[in-house]
Amino acid sequence: MISRAAIAPRIHGCSAMPDSSGCTNGSGADHGAANHSAVVERQFGGQAAAYLASQVHAQGEEFAQLRQRVGGIDAARVLDLGCGAGHVSFQIADLAAEVVAYDLSPRMLDVVGESARDRGFGNIRTVQGVAESLPFADSTFDAVFSRFSAHHWRDVGLALREVRRVLKPGGVAAFIDVAASEQPLFDSFLQTVEMLRDTSHVRDYAPSEWAQMVGEAGLVMTANSRQRLRLDFETWIARMRTPDVMRDAIRQLQHDVGQEVRAAFDISDDGSFTTDMLVLWATKEHV
Repeated sequence: MISRAAIAPRIHGCSAMPDSSGCTNGSGADHGAANHSAVVERQFGGQAAAYLASQVHAQGEEFAQLRQRVGGIDAARVLDLGCGAGHVSFQIADLAAEVVAYDLSPRMLDVVGESARDRGFGNIRTVQGVAESLPFADSTFDAVFSRFSAHHWRDVGLALREVRRVLKPGGVAAFIDVAASEQPLFDSFLQTVEMLRDTSHVRDYAPSEWAQMVGEAGLVMTANSRQRLRLDFETWIARMRTPDVMRDAIRQLQHDVGQEVRAAFDISDDGSFTTDMLVLWATKEHV
């Protein structure tokens, strides 16, 4: 398990960074961040069990890559950043010395902790907090993995700088998320349906945006690849319990867009569609 010395103490009451409790330092910017954190918890806290059972989240070619990297590190300490229902943690726990499952939602973390115990993973520890302010000492982790989380972060640049800080020199990071198109027409469509489905959505980033943000954070991108992700419409909507008015708006939008958009996303008559997913690898270079 992670030693207490490696984790900075969490101060009860209001802190410098906002959290899901709504505490702020009094500035307008922090007030907005606290509001967004509350929206994220509202959207996902009650859906924890649904996300644990989600086949989209439980399966993926990228898991083999994550396992290969962890398997090559002696006594690996890994941070699962924005862990959701814990799928990354469960995939790598048998290969790592320690896994910290980190998420904004306490109810998600309750599901992760219970499932880890049921699976016999005593080396998974849950910690609650925001991506932009990681409560860990510098150079704590050999690897930081984040899957289907970054599109909810209020400040991805700040979160990436935090990732660099907590990585050991030579450590690796993997960021896996839905990828936006470099073409504005397709980008606008994707962001709109994402927001209509889930009001905690901030942005799906294009590969060029990811490359720029990773570089600006002081990380070195070593590889990236794209996969196609098919989303069954009814399951996708039910998992988030999207209100009918929002569901209907998405279906109307899918119907009204031009043929080039329908073709790019392979939109079916039932609303199911396909989007791109980015797998990006980066490292923290030795000083």
